[in-house]
Amino acid sequence: MKQSLQLRLGQRLTITPQLQQAIRLLQLSTLELQQEIQQVLDSNMMLEVAEDDIVAPESNTEGEKAETPEPTSEGSQSNIPDELPVDTSWDDIYDTVPPIPGSSASTAVSSQDFETYHSNPQTLIDHLLWQMELARFSDQERAIATAIIDAVNPDGYLAIPIEEIYQGLLNQMEGLEIEEVNTVLHRVQNFDPPGIAAKSLTDCLQIQLGQLPNEIMWKNTAIRLVTDFLDNLGSHNQAGLKRSLRLNDQQLSEVVALIRSLNPKPGNAIDTLDSQYLIPDVFVSKVKRIWQVSLNTETAPRLRVNPYYSGLIKRADNSQDNTFMKNHLQEARWFLKSLQSRNETLLKVARCIVNRQADFFEHGPIAMKPMILRDVAEEVEMHESTISRISTQKYMHTPRGIYEFKYFFSSHVSTNTGGECSSTAIRAFIQELVNNEPPAKPLSDQKISSKLQDRGIKVARRTIAKYRETLSIRPSNERKRLL
Repeated sequence: MKQSLQLRLGQRLTITPQLQQAIRLLQLSTLELQQEIQQVLDSNMMLEVAEDDIVAPESNTEGEKAETPEPTSEGSQSNIPDELPVDTSWDDIYDTVPPIPGSSASTAVSSQDFETYHSNPQTLIDHLLWQMELARFSDQERAIATAIIDAVNPDGYLAIPIEEIYQGLLNQMEGLEIEEVNTVLHRVQNFDPPGIAAKSLTDCLQIQLGQLPNEIMWKNTAIRLVTDFLDNLGSHNQAGLKRSLRLNDQQLSEVVALIRSLNPKPGNAIDTLDSQYLIPDVFVSKVKRIWQVSLNTETAPRLRVNPYYSGLIKRADNSQDNTFMKNHLQEARWFLKSLQSRNETLLKVARCIVNRQADFFEHGPIAMKPMILRDVAEEVEMHESTISRISTQKYMHTPRGIYEFKYFFSSHVSTNTGGECSSTAIRAFIQELVNNEPPAKPLSDQKISSKLQDRGIKVARRTIAKYRETLSIRPSNERKRLL
């Protein structure tokens, strides 16, 4: 086959380096954006934080100030190209400046993230060991107590039987009796929180009831109930409980109320979760009966190009230093433009969401309207992928709380009148019905579906069950409560 050269004309889409940077900044969360800005500040000499009290120093040239350089033919800022060639990437044009060890830029590049620097919260085991150190234990009792505490699970129960703990200690302590282990266990069960190191739910409730003052009414009756009739309480066998305990409805209600005041999972009383803080990107407030959106200016520092260093570029030579500064100036201008584009897109999408969901801010989740990415994309004239990026990990501070942008997007369900109802509104309806249902006769999924039908919302029983599970609402047979 004969070889030949052919010239063809064609078109193709290519993402420029500026667009790559703008897309990357668009999908960053607030904390990630702050780290990105700090990294750029550490690596780019042309960028600085704009502060009112910063005054640009004068240049060494007589009679001239660095902030008002005269443009020249080769070194002026106006000659910096607005676009890079489409067949290049950012790394092909600019050298990546290595971060200074110990700086925030080095931290951003390293595998350690922001959460690494948070203080470690106190765990349940730490809390129990701290109390053990304050108690008077012999060396052998301290070893036994340590083994018992190590066997406590996050809910506060013993994860393994006491017999296994005894067998494990028997190899280390000759002549150890199981009564000694039980004695130490009873002392550990007196630690805070009440009910800790229990063998079962019955044991946990008995421990908590036993630590109550004797003056508490129905204390002994409650201990008898959890000891002998806990299964009847779980199955809501009200008639059987009244017959066994010889109580009337009012007395049984008081005993059950006392038991409900106990904590079936005492380990949860010790908060081991690290606090997570959300920084809103926009604020929503009502001014003169109109909902308005404003950017949170505290999320990122205000940047500007350093006038002193940018003034040095006026030298019309091709030295390596001057080329280096021009490249940094161009990179700084592109970064500022990308930040401005991010803020404009964020504000535009937020205003569109607020305008479409104005009823939500007035009346709550029940008034939520169905909305998908395409609806916002068509209104702001952007692609759906852009709306998806800007709505991920971006938060809106409203009078009703802080919500992620994605919270306002939901599917729809048809109504009898031919309209649409948001799935978020349906979940709010379900939550409202469950909150107002009679405790002794909770609503079934079919009954909830019928009540929504009365409101003109056509939802199948299976859909109700799915929404109920997403709201962590138990089935009707498990929600039944004694009077």
